[in-house]
Amino acid sequence: MAADDIEIVTQFPREVVELPNEWITLSDGTRLAARIWMPKDAEQDPVPAILEFLPYCKRDGTAERDELTHPYYAGNGYACVRVDMRGSGESDGILEDEYLKQEQDDGLEILEWIAAQPWCTGKTGMIGISWGGFNGLQIAARRPPSLKAIVTIASTDDRYADDIHYMGGVMLNDNMSWAATMFAFNSRPPDPELVGDKWRDLWMQRLEANDPWMIKWLDHQRRDEQWQHGSVCQNYDDIECAVYAVGGWADGYSNAVPRLLANLKAPAKGIVGPWAHKYPHFAAPGPRIGFLQDTLRWWDYWLKDEQTGIMDEPAYRVWMSDPVPPQTHYDERPGRWVAEPNWPSDNIKNHTFHLNTGGLADSAGDSTPVAINTPLTMGAGQGEWCGYGLVPDAPVDQRFDDGCAVVFQTAPLDEAVEILGAPVLNLTVSADKPNAFIAARLSDVAPDGAATRVTYGVLNLTHRDSHEQPEALEPGKTYQVRLQLNDTAQRFEKGHRIRIALSNTLWPLFWPSPEPVTVTLTAGASTLDLPVRPPRDDDASLAPFGPPEAAEPWDLSEVEPDRPYSRRVERDDVTGELVQSVSSGGGLYRLNKLGWEFGSSVDHRFSVRDGDPTSARIDIAWTVRFRRPDTGFDVSAKTNSTITCTKDSFLFSADQEAFEGDKRVQAKTWNTEVKRDLN
Repeated sequence: MAADDIEIVTQFPREVVELPNEWITLSDGTRLAARIWMPKDAEQDPVPAILEFLPYCKRDGTAERDELTHPYYAGNGYACVRVDMRGSGESDGILEDEYLKQEQDDGLEILEWIAAQPWCTGKTGMIGISWGGFNGLQIAARRPPSLKAIVTIASTDDRYADDIHYMGGVMLNDNMSWAATMFAFNSRPPDPELVGDKWRDLWMQRLEANDPWMIKWLDHQRRDEQWQHGSVCQNYDDIECAVYAVGGWADGYSNAVPRLLANLKAPAKGIVGPWAHKYPHFAAPGPRIGFLQDTLRWWDYWLKDEQTGIMDEPAYRVWMSDPVPPQTHYDERPGRWVAEPNWPSDNIKNHTFHLNTGGLADSAGDSTPVAINTPLTMGAGQGEWCGYGLVPDAPVDQRFDDGCAVVFQTAPLDEAVEILGAPVLNLTVSADKPNAFIAARLSDVAPDGAATRVTYGVLNLTHRDSHEQPEALEPGKTYQVRLQLNDTAQRFEKGHRIRIALSNTLWPLFWPSPEPVTVTLTAGASTLDLPVRPPRDDDASLAPFGPPEAAEPWDLSEVEPDRPYSRRVERDDVTGELVQSVSSGGGLYRLNKLGWEFGSSVDHRFSVRDGDPTSARIDIAWTVRFRRPDTGFDVSAKTNSTITCTKDSFLFSADQEAFEGDKRVQAKTWNTEVKRDLN
C-alpha cells in the first residue's frame, strides 16, 4: 500500500511497543479484541489515546493500513487502540447491521476502559475512514467525557441522503454492492492463533447468523428511523468535541465536510483533497499530503494542550482542480490548494445560467417543453459511485452518455471560471407516470470536445418535497423541483464550455424507475446556479503541507497473484441488453510476521434491456479464503447475491457456502420479495 513518494519513518521521539491482541471485556461479558501501540514507557509517563473502531478485522482487513498509521502516532506520544467490533475479527458476538445503538454503546465502554488504563492520561480521540469516520461522529454525539476530538475521514452526517444506499431518494446500486460485501465479510473466521480452539464455534455462530443486510435495507426505502438513527444531522448540537472532517473529490463522501462546517457549533476544521476513498497520506489521485504530521498537530492541540497553531488556520481547505482529459484513473490531479476562513463563505457568489433550447445562457429564453426519455442502457461510462484510486474506476469521456441525454452548454468561456460548493438546478418539470427521477451531470468540455465529468446529482421526483414522506407524481402536472449536485471545486479554463446533461436513467449507478417514463423539462424556465469563487491572492500564502510520511510497512508477500482487474461493457443489439461486468481479486497474500494468509475475489454483473425496467438485474459473487499452512488451517466461504424486480416489488435472493479445505461445512439460502416504495 505504501507508495513510492511516501517517506518511511523508523525513528520516533518515543520507543513504540505493540500489544498484538488485548481483550476488552464489556459489561455484558462480550470480549472485544484490540491491537494496541503505545510508547514503551507509557505506564510511567501516560499519554492520550486514539481509538479506531471497525468491523474489518485487524488481523488482515486493515492490518497493512494500520501498520502505516498507528505506530507513527504512538512514536509521537499516543496510545493507539484498534478494536474489532463484536462479531468481527477475533471479537465475540454477532454483527447484525451497521451503526446500531449497540455499536455506539460498545464504543462508549471501550473509551471508558481506555481512559482508565494506567498508560492513558484520561484524554481520548477517535479516528477513522468510512465506517470508522461514521462511528466517530456518532459516538461523539453521545458525549463520552474522555473524548476531546475526532478525525472523521470519508464519512457522512446523513445516512439516507448521502451514503451508499440512496442518493436524492433514488436507490444506488451500491446499496446492493455494499450489502453483498458485508455478506461476504461477515462470513470470515477469527484467527485460531488468537482465540484458540473456540475459533470454529465463533465462525459457525457467525455463519448461521449471517442474514444478508440487503433484506433489512430494502424495507427502508425512505428516510425513516433506520436512517435517522446515526445521522448526526438530526441534531448537530449533540457534538461538543472538536471535529476534523476530511474528504476527497474522487470519493463517494465529500459533501459532509462543508455541511459539518456549516452546522457544528463545536470547533471544526475541514479539508477536501483530490483523493479517492483512502487516507490522504497514501491516497490516489495525488497529490498526497503529510496527513499524519497535520493530524498530529490536531491531536497535540486538543489532547495535549499544545499551541500548534492548527486552529489559527482557515477552517476549510480544498483542492481546486484544473481541467484534465477524461481518464478512468489519475495518479495526480493538477490544481492548487485554496482556503476559506469559514463556511459558508461570503466569497462565493452564485452565477445563474438559464437552460434554454440554445444552451446555457445568462438570460432566459422562450419557455419550451423538452422531453427527457433516455435509454435504460445509458450510464455505463460513469465509473463507480465511490472510487478507491487503486483501479481504473473513474468516469470515461461523457460524450458517449451525453449522446443519449438532453444537453445544455455554454458558449466557449471568455475567461476562466472557478467554482467551489454545490451546483444547484431549479427545474420546471412534469412526467407521464407517477414515479420518475432526473440525473444531472456537470462536465468540463475541452475545445476538442472531450467532456470530463466534474460532479453529478440525482432526484427522485416523488421525493421532491421530502425524503421522509414522498408523494407520487400526478401525471401531466408541472412541478418546481430543486436538484443539488455534489460539492466540488473546479477551474474551467478560457475557451472551455460548461455542460449540464439531464437524463431519467443512469445505469448501473441507479436502479431504474418501475416503468418506462418520459419527463418533460420546461427549458427557459429552468436554471443552473454555479457557486463561483474568484481567485484570491491569499491562496498563494497558504502554508504548504509536509510530504507524506508513514511508519514502516508490514512485510507482505504474494502467495497467489490477483486476476487482472476487469471492467467490461457488452451490448447485444438484437435483444437490446447491456451487461457490465466488473471483476477483481482472486489472489492470496501472506503476512509473514504472523504466518496468516488471506485473499478474496468479487465478480459483479449488471444487466438491463432497453425499454424494460423490470429486466434490471444485479448478480454479485464473493469468495473469501484464509489459511495457516503451518497448522493445516484452511477455510473459505462463498456468497452469491441477486436482485431483480417487478413493477411493484424488489426480488432478492442469496446463498452462502462455507468450507474447511474442500469439505462443505455450512450452506444456507434466502429468497424474499419487498414492495417498492416509490422507488
